[in-house]
Amino acid sequence: MLDQPGSGRFDALGLYASGIDTSDYAAKAAPLLREAVGGFGDFLDVGAGGGQLGRALRDPGCSWTAIEPAPVMRARLAAPGGPSRIIACGWQEAAGLGRFDTVLAANMPAPLQAPLPFLARCRGWSSGPVAWLVPAQHGPRGLCLAGCLPAEWHGEDETPGVDIVLAALGEAHRPDGSRLIDWTFSLVVADIGPLAAYLADRLGWRDTDERRPALAARLEGLAETDAGGRRLNVPRRSALLTWGCKT
Repeated sequence: MLDQPGSGRFDALGLYASGIDTSDYAAKAAPLLREAVGGFGDFLDVGAGGGQLGRALRDPGCSWTAIEPAPVMRARLAAPGGPSRIIACGWQEAAGLGRFDTVLAANMPAPLQAPLPFLARCRGWSSGPVAWLVPAQHGPRGLCLAGCLPAEWHGEDETPGVDIVLAALGEAHRPDGSRLIDWTFSLVVADIGPLAAYLADRLGWRDTDERRPALAARLEGLAETDAGGRRLNVPRRSALLTWGCKT
């Protein structure tokens, strides 16, 4: 996580979560989810992350159960207004949960890595709709700021995640509904320098790699001035896939 402004100490998940805090992700996704699903009722949030979307979707008087294996994310979920229950494991290990009005899985690896087993688990947990949000942009899906870098630098697969998911599900398990959500990942940091060094380390570049100063210069050129320092914006697109919705 970004421990403090300007400290230069980052954790990949914490960095992503802090970017979601300053992004329009929940504001763009929540209305379309409600339009597709309706009321979420007592819902299960699988891979809840920092809880930004879950907080936006929670219905008054209803429970919100979160499955989240990452300690840095569970610490965020534990803040006031968080889930009714936090389950500290991955989806494969979660057991004895009962059934929920709705099951949500947003921006987590399972739909890409094991779509058929994961869909079966989601359907087993839900007495109503199942909703997934998966990457849909033609661009990198992993490193959260890879979209600021040339493809030859980040080396990530740029196949839209939704294409991978739908191909693996096949016709028999295709979602009943789908729609696209455009949003912007926006990360605010006190200083571009430490962030550029962190990204270069994540990319496995040596300290003497001549791309390091070029990366810092590129990020500085893309960054906008913000009250918190410097803001980097990366356009994103997600696909909302739903099963069992009445609308």
